[in-house]
Amino acid sequence: MADPFLYNTGERSHYGCLGHEVQIEYLKAYVCRPSFSTDKAVIVVHDVFGWRFPDIRYIVDLMAGHGYITICPDFFKGTEPWKPTDHWVDFPDWMKNHDPMKVDKEADVVLKYLKEQCGAKKIGIVGFSWGGMAVHHLMLKNPQLTAGVSLYGIVRDSEERYALLNPTFFIFGEKDHTISLDQGHNFGKCISSVMCYTLKPRLLLLKLSFCADLLIGGQAETVL
Repeated sequence: MADPFLYNTGERSHYGCLGHEVQIEYLKAYVCRPSFSTDKAVIVVHDVFGWRFPDIRYIVDLMAGHGYITICPDFFKGTEPWKPTDHWVDFPDWMKNHDPMKVDKEADVVLKYLKEQCGAKKIGIVGFSWGGMAVHHLMLKNPQLTAGVSLYGIVRDSEERYALLNPTFFIFGEKDHTISLDQGHNFGKCISSVMCYTLKPRLLLLKLSFCADLLIGGQAETVL
């Protein structure tokens, strides 16, 4: 039997969420607001485990607690997320129906909601793994996103992958089996050369293990 998709789901399986679910046109989403009024918002793009995964809702609540209207839409549009018990051999077929580069329509729906229903004027985006690839893609395509944070996710096969429209903060893990440190370093070098030539946005490349608090008070936040 093939090895399972190993992932430590942590200690939040029974996490009590602080936000609520909403319906936005054809999308469902989880939203959490800060205790005070703000025009700053963050879209959280979930990983392969989907928008109902307790860990991702914890991140949404965490960011709302730091003063942002925070929303995690179901970018899988009701289809089955990947499960920790699923097997690697099936992952390529699953990805064919869950392409992180095909999220533009959903992003526009959420941006419209944040602007018209929540009064957001500055909107950033954060994504994890699958969601990190989606963030990289959207930061190449959508100028409405003021800043982006991609954790463990990059677009590998696009000739335009270095032409970021706005500041983007990339975080890679030291022991990530899908993005090696060499890949991360090479990516950072290519971005730096593009920036020098075109005066495009800043990019910070860190080799560190995941820490959610780095998203709060980090370089990308200063843009918001």
